[in-house]
Amino acid sequence: MHLPKHLRALFICVLSMGAFTMNSQARTIEPVTATYAFLVKDKVSGKGSATRTLSHDGNDWTYQVTGTAMLGSATAKQTSSFKIIDDKVKPQSASTAYKILGVGNLHKVSFANDKVVSSYKGKSITLNTTQPAFDELSLEVQIRQELLNGKFTGKYDLVKKDKIETTQFKQSGRAKITVPAGSYDTVRIDRVHDDKDRQTTFWLAPSLNYLPVKVIQNNDSTQMQMALSAVK
Repeated sequence: MHLPKHLRALFICVLSMGAFTMNSQARTIEPVTATYAFLVKDKVSGKGSATRTLSHDGNDWTYQVTGTAMLGSATAKQTSSFKIIDDKVKPQSASTAYKILGVGNLHKVSFANDKVVSSYKGKSITLNTTQPAFDELSLEVQIRQELLNGKFTGKYDLVKKDKIETTQFKQSGRAKITVPAGSYDTVRIDRVHDDKDRQTTFWLAPSLNYLPVKVIQNNDSTQMQMALSAVK
């Protein structure tokens, strides 16, 4: 079953927030739980909420995102497991599940050395890698690790369902942003799209280890806005 266009755009942006830059002393990302409110504007508009939880047991890290919309009839859940070695994220596995009215799909990814196995709709494909590749959540953590240590590159390999895609970001200045959780000094980051009609902008707070506090995504006639409502 396919998600309607506006819900698909909503969940893609909620589950994939990523990329940023600034210098800092050597640091490691810290556990966090953050909640967001979001709104999708299209022919059919929708509201929803999402929770992002980053935790660890020793050097075994887990990042989980859950989102709901349409009064709970549409849900999404994404989980990533990884280690952090020498300030670099080493993905182990990841999964993304979508459901609408109880019907949905599951995408799973496993990482081993220079190969990635991507499984979707009962079919698996093995992808070869020549450099580190990431799922969406481990990529976010990798970028935040880079920012915390002043090593932002802006170019990364991201695992999709049937391929590995190079993804780029650029820094576009700074701004003070007010969201329901409070006011934050932020760094603005834009994802670089080949399609000029698409826009994805993140505002990241250095005081929160570069946690995204606001996101705006435009894709043709669909606009998604997301804002941080609480963090602990």
